[in-house]
Order: sequence, then structure tokens, then C-alpha cells
Amino acid sequence: MATVTAEDTTYDNADFILEVADVRKAFPGVVALDNVQLKIRAGTVHALMGENGAGKSTLMKIIAGVYIPDQGEIRLKGKPLQLHGPLDALKAGIAMIHQELNLMPYMSIAENIWIRREPLNAFGMVNHDKMHRMTESLFERLGIEMDPETQVRHLTVAGRQMIEIAKAVSYESDVLIMDEPTSSLADREVEHLFRIINDLRSQGKGIIYITHKMDEVFEIADDISIFRDGQFIHSAAASDMTSNEIIKLMVGREVTQMFPKEEVPIGDVVLSVEDLCLEGVFSDISFDVRAGEILGLAGLVGSGRTNIAETLFGVTPPTSGRIAIDGKEEIISSPHQAMLRGLALLTEDRKETGLFLGLSVEENMEMAVLRDGYTRGTFVDQSRLDQECDLMKERLSVKTPSMDERIGNLSGGNQQKVLIGRWLMTKPRILILDEPTRGVDVGAKAEIHKLITELVKQGVAVIMISSELPEVLGMSDRIMVMHQGRVTGFLGRREANQVNIMELASSPVAPPAVNA
Repeated sequence: MATVTAEDTTYDNADFILEVADVRKAFPGVVALDNVQLKIRAGTVHALMGENGAGKSTLMKIIAGVYIPDQGEIRLKGKPLQLHGPLDALKAGIAMIHQELNLMPYMSIAENIWIRREPLNAFGMVNHDKMHRMTESLFERLGIEMDPETQVRHLTVAGRQMIEIAKAVSYESDVLIMDEPTSSLADREVEHLFRIINDLRSQGKGIIYITHKMDEVFEIADDISIFRDGQFIHSAAASDMTSNEIIKLMVGREVTQMFPKEEVPIGDVVLSVEDLCLEGVFSDISFDVRAGEILGLAGLVGSGRTNIAETLFGVTPPTSGRIAIDGKEEIISSPHQAMLRGLALLTEDRKETGLFLGLSVEENMEMAVLRDGYTRGTFVDQSRLDQECDLMKERLSVKTPSMDERIGNLSGGNQQKVLIGRWLMTKPRILILDEPTRGVDVGAKAEIHKLITELVKQGVAVIMISSELPEVLGMSDRIMVMHQGRVTGFLGRREANQVNIMELASSPVAPPAVNA
């Protein structure tokens, strides 16, 4: 397929609500966008595709007023638009749901949605009753069932994502940018979001939709634009493209073996869990994981998968139950104790529980090993650490101008690779991966899957939590399914499919034997 420019691309009913022309943006050491183009039709969903680091989020932040372009033009409804900040974009009719959630945890849902727009009473004070009613009205329109007075810190990641969506919709904007809006949503919540999107599309809104999930693109998008290495590559109607064409244009090469699962000799039991309970969260959890095995954990959001991972890693010690490593019972009451016993945990939310956004790439990568073998007396052996971090950067193909770059400036996928590198440097025997490819592009996803396969070939025991059923099915030797804090079944690789996983995930049943 030949590369085209936006001017070469034609659509039926070409009534563009937003146009971007010749936009360029550079940061120290890297050109993020190089004279890119984009045209969005009113009343359509326009999917923006590309690998992490392709420039998608940078362009969206320019359209949303977060960044100011070095050159280029933005036109809204045919008129030139000059933005000097996010408030300018909101006033102009452009709202954005960011990939990394930006809610205030100790404020209520209503306060988060209407911040800077709170209704006031006659005395100039916030009218909380009216704000509550406004939130209820918005939720009724969007089909969201939440108490507006609940503090955001009590919500799941998926719940927070829905609040971000509701907040963006509340601005009644003409253009709505959604950057990975389903990254933490279960299938039912994705269906809910798509109903909201279809309603907005019918109102003539222009929706820019960024995702790495190919099935979503063909379900929801009218048009598709593809970026690669900061450049515009191609635009077309979604009906005129295939997933293979999109992937090839995104990565500039064929991507094979998305799930490179290999038959690996399964060794002895490394981790054994019996009757593990965390009061009010999960109960009676029992399973084994063997050397060289990938145990997939499946279930709907809120089923307790992440809570089990955190308990195994000592973040929230269990109320009761037994954890044994190599047959020896262990008391793990802190992450440090877990690491000493060979465990590592890649957390679900990289921004909130993984990254130190103000620190450099190297500082984030070396964080878990500063005490372990990288010291000379009481001093850190920095030269050795530098060397090991550089090797891990190359191994994981982390795209960064330098290891001194602030990690907050990296794309989400490259941030995820740095976190994976952090835990690989600890040389774990038991690796717990909670949504390992969340917000990661198709090329990087294949690389991470290949890396997981290499680790189990070396005898590492892997517990992999994922909301993407193709990932669970493609990578797991066995799958443990959960529903509302209880194990509802175990499935072997040959018998597992999406239907029987969803049946087990949707209703409680008596679990079979641990090693089924």
C-alpha cells in the first residue's frame, strides 16, 4: 500500500470539523512530530494508530492545548485556532481523555467532574446540592451507576476511567479525543463506552480514538490514520483496510507470532497458595505455579485478580491462608520480603504504583536493585549499574533520547518496558505481571510476549493477569478464572476458549481441583 498525504486522501461527505496541517514538534534530543497532517469529519470516529513513540499522544496534546507546536496550523470548523493552554481548547470545544488518568483521589466524583465549573450560590460558595444533581443528570444520560459523593480514591481503575469519560463528555465539546479509553475496562464496560460514543457520533461530534486494540478499531471507527516515527503515513476509511495492512504500516514490517507460545518443560511447584483470604476482598484462593509455567488469571474487573497479586507481593498481607515457596511456608508482609524470596510484581497502574515520573529512565529502572549486588561498601557502584541499565534498554528496545531523560516524557509503551526492565534486573524466580501490555502497541506487545516466553524457558514461574482474553488464551499454560473474589475454575490450554472463560467469570461455581 502506497503512503499518501492527508491532501491525497478523499472521503465521501468530506465535512471536516478539525484539520491539522504541517504540525511539527521537537523536544530535546527527539523530533516527536514532523510536518504531520490529520483531518476529522463531523459525526465520525477517527482511529489514530501507531506504535508507542509514533507521535499520537503528542499530536493530541497539541490539539488539546497541552503543548504548543513549533510550526503548523490547526483549523476548527474551517477557522484557524490558536491555543495557549488546555482551557483555551476547552473553551473552543475540544476535550481530551488522557491515557494516564488525572483525577484527584481525595475529592468526590462530582468535584472532579465539575472542577473550575462548580455551580455557585448567592454568596459565591459552591452549591453542592446543585453539583450533585448535575452529576446525577449526567450519569443518567450516560448510563453510569455511581454515587456522585464517593471519593475517587475508592474507585477501581476502571471506575476512574469512566469518570474521566464522563468529565470529558460534560464539556459538550465538538471534538472529543479519547487516548486509550478502554485500557482498563472489561468487555461489558467497553460495550457501555461504545454506546456513549455512538450517541455522540449521532450528535455530529468528531471523535479521535487512539487504541492498540485492533478489534475495537473495526468495531467503532469510520476512518483510520496511521503514524510512524513522528510522521503521518496513511489515512483511509476503516472499511477499506485490514488489520494486517494497518500493522504493516504501523511498524514498517510484518509482525508474526503475536503470541509466541512454545512448549516448555514444566518443572516442580515453585509457588503454592492454600486457602488464601483477605477479608472483604477475596477468599479460599488455592493454586500452584510451576517453574517454566505461565498461569493466566482471568476475570471481570473487580474479581480480585489484582488484590491477589498485591497480597502475594506483601502489599496487603492476607487475613489467613498459606503461601509456600519451594515447599517452605513463608510469611510475606512487605514487598521487600517478597523480593528477597524471588518475587517481582509489575503493577496494573504504571503511573500511580509503578513510575517515579519526575525521575530519569535509569533511576526508574535501577530502583529495585540498589541494595542487591550493586554496591561497593556503602556506595552504589554506579558504573556497573549504568552498564546493566544500558543492556536492559537494548534488550527491551526502549526508545529514549538518553537514560537521563525524564521518564514522564516517554510514551506509555516505553514507560512499561522500563518497568519490566526494573523487575527483570532483580532476576526473579516468580514473576507476577498485572496487565503487562496495557497501553502497549502491537509491535511492543509482540516483543513483551516473546520476552515472557524466554523467561519461562529459563525456568521462571509466571503469573499473568490480563483483561484481554486473546492474550490470556495465547500465552497461558493454565488459566485460573475468578468471580467476585473466588476461584470459579481452572482451564487447561487445550480446553480454554473465550466462551468458557466468560461463563466462569460471570457466575460463581464450585472450583475444581487446584491442578486441573
